[in-house]
Amino acid sequence: MTDLHLQRLGGRLGYQFTNEELLDLALTHRSHGSRNNERLEFLGDSILGFTISAALFEKFPEGREGQMSRLRAQLVSGETLAKVARELELGDCLRLGEGEMKSGGHRRASILADAVEAIIGAIYLDSGLEAARERVLAWFAARLQNLSLETAKDPKTRLQEWLQARHKPLPEYKVVEVAGEEHSQQFIVECRVSGLAAPVKGVASNRRAAEKSAAAEAYAQLTGQS
Repeated sequence: MTDLHLQRLGGRLGYQFTNEELLDLALTHRSHGSRNNERLEFLGDSILGFTISAALFEKFPEGREGQMSRLRAQLVSGETLAKVARELELGDCLRLGEGEMKSGGHRRASILADAVEAIIGAIYLDSGLEAARERVLAWFAARLQNLSLETAKDPKTRLQEWLQARHKPLPEYKVVEVAGEEHSQQFIVECRVSGLAAPVKGVASNRRAAEKSAAAEAYAQLTGQS
């Protein structure tokens, strides 16, 4: 990337690297070569998990271990990390192998999620733990603010309970498409719910996760939280 691209990306990240080679490495997928972001991803995953765990511990002094574990799982899921990556516009900055570029790897949720974790690891190596924690908390601030212990419930359970309380039919889930190669499939699931004019879709790397994603979106639309 050019210096201008690096500066613009740094602006979106809210962080300018002293060692720009670390950022370059964090954006390099394994398909590009042996020098890639997998080790940084491993490091960033640990920092992300610790930071989110500490934030939940402080936010919910009455929260039970199980509730906070489920909230953490939601926040650090590949789906959420991919959304963060899209908000930061990381896709166009990724360095991919030719095959991944042709197959749209810059839009693939798993690749985007890995890049976010790698950047967290890179910030840690560049400036230390506090800088990495500060960026994680900034990127997740709105999501943390909107959490409640109620959202610790499985999205499908939450949607079902909401509908049952109003004597409405239970939601119907249907896989409408399975895209991608076998090792990187994407399941697209439709959720039909009484009260919504059109089906809601969820996309994830397996059917169960796609159903949860669709249920979460349906619940958000029904309750005006979308």
